[in-house]
Amino acid sequence: MPRLHRQVMSFLIREITSGAIAAGAALPREADLAAEHGVSRGVARECFRGLEERGLIRVKHGRGATVLPSSEWDMFDPEVLGALLEGSESARVLGEYLECRCILEIEAAALAAERATREDLDALSAAFQRMTTTAERARLNPAAEELYQEADIAFHRAVIIATENRALARMTEPIHRGLSAAVRRLARPEERFERGLPEHERILLAIARRQPDEARAAMRDHLATVEGYLREYGRAGAKARDGATARSSLHR
Repeated sequence: MPRLHRQVMSFLIREITSGAIAAGAALPREADLAAEHGVSRGVARECFRGLEERGLIRVKHGRGATVLPSSEWDMFDPEVLGALLEGSESARVLGEYLECRCILEIEAAALAAERATREDLDALSAAFQRMTTTAERARLNPAAEELYQEADIAFHRAVIIATENRALARMTEPIHRGLSAAVRRLARPEERFERGLPEHERILLAIARRQPDEARAAMRDHLATVEGYLREYGRAGAKARDGATARSSLHR
């Protein structure tokens, strides 16, 4: 079971990210928060500390805790990201992650084609082989889809590592970590394998053949496919929300 402060903190993270508690609003003081949730003041204090670490609030002595604007939030924190992906702006959040990937990974593929060592190529090939193997398992057992997603992320991490740029590897690490929480929302098992595997193989071959322009184009085309899934996800979410609004209106 999660600790009490995590339960309260998770509740408040969702309240803040959903806009139920707006930027600039004051949170209850420790004693009030503790009483409201039936926990000790120590638990409430730990909750505030966790929220502050994630950039959601600012605590000032004598003035309490104030909610910060979304520009201050730690968008790579799994709990913050998870809460955002449950909300109405989930497609926008995923779009921001994809934009980061486009900025970094398209050029990274070209650099990898120029710089990859034999060890880098072996790691990239192994990651692609895991994608192929887990795709076959996921076709028979949907529960194995998560294994495919993990192999997919490992492939992209291997591309970044193959650039031999340590700073770039550190920059992209939180993006891929966040991606692991978000990628299932783009999952289209009936198409991802048929489209995704050939697209990743094209990237792999371009890097292995030392073709920077082709590697760049292959990565660009692959991320364009992901963008298409994202648009579809956004349309589906909007349609679902419109349907919920319509049903709510009928019952008023």
